Amino acid sequence: MDEEQQRPDPGRPGPLAGFTVGVTAARRAEELGALLQRRGAAVLHAPALRIVPLADDGELLAATKEIIDQAPDVAVATTAIGFRGWIEAADGWGFGEQLLDRLRHVELLARGPKVKGAVRAAGLTEQWSPSSESMAEVLDRLLEEGVEGRRIAVQLHGEPLPGFVESLRAAGAEVLPVPVYRWMPPEDLGPVDRLLDAVVSRSVDAVTFTSAPAAASLLSRAGKRGLHDDLLAALHHDVVPACVGPVTALPLQALGVDTIQPERFRLGPLVQLLCQELPSRARALPVAGHRVEIRGHAVLVDGALRPVPPAGMSLLRALSRRPGWVVARAELLRALPGAGRDEHAVETAMARLRTALGAPKLIQTVVKRGYRLALDPAADAKYADV
Repeated sequence: MDEEQQRPDPGRPGPLAGFTVGVTAARRAEELGALLQRRGAAVLHAPALRIVPLADDGELLAATKEIIDQAPDVAVATTAIGFRGWIEAADGWGFGEQLLDRLRHVELLARGPKVKGAVRAAGLTEQWSPSSESMAEVLDRLLEEGVEGRRIAVQLHGEPLPGFVESLRAAGAEVLPVPVYRWMPPEDLGPVDRLLDAVVSRSVDAVTFTSAPAAASLLSRAGKRGLHDDLLAALHHDVVPACVGPVTALPLQALGVDTIQPERFRLGPLVQLLCQELPSRARALPVAGHRVEIRGHAVLVDGALRPVPPAGMSLLRALSRRPGWVVARAELLRALPGAGRDEHAVETAMARLRTALGAPKLIQTVVKRGYRLALDPAADAKYADV
């Protein structure tokens, strides 16, 4: 299905309408945010990393000089943007032609078709590329060839390559990492802190990760703020951690956090997966002749999107936990954030909730007792024992 076919009908709320999604990406964040917003999501952007400018990267410069001074036997190109960036940086330092000349005379392996394109655009030719686009297949080929005593340059791109370098060294290879686009914590931690607060308070419905370092960085910042356990609790139960692929998910899975991942490790499939996952978690109830679907910060009433203030959402969730049952004002007061002890706050928030829903009869007032969702009679039996 192409991009045009995936777009929702502009006359209806998108599949992510009413949900808030956190975006931790630094690179391609605007593209991911646009894909999410096009499907109706509210986006909270908090880059968990910053990319070290190539021209200022002393480690990359040192690795480039080392390759020029002593050519490797094998070079592994892992990402298209990383390989292009490396060549462009070498050009800027005045070493571009020397680097290309070295790479013309080594066994050059490209991880996938995009990398092959970047290699050929630089005037080089790869000796081999795996059909699976998998670094595991690259490793298998190298180990089958035998690497003892061989010098192997591996272009890195911020992503960890679990076991890759270690396996080559264990088999006797000399491995030279080429650190392209190294990532560091952001200079401005404000957006990251706001995202952490939103996750812990369940104000977001999902957080997307497009790199393992971004996941590790968010976990690290949570630890420094004393929110590590709170963050994990939210990701375990209420906030969906969505990763672009299995390597990205490693820092979370190491802590026992289950993630969702698309079958194809791309941004489009990641967004499509969220379009399925988040609506499937929303509570849908037949109330007073209407279909009410409770989402993150809004409600669908008969398919129409109704934004609801945070206090109103707190009340609605409290009512929906026991649909059709009377919930006392005192209990609803406890559900209101920062409401204090005055039950009048419940009445005020309830009036605003009814106005936001556009159908006042969805919630009934039970005199001297509290409030209840006006569950349709046919559904009463279904929820009687909830």
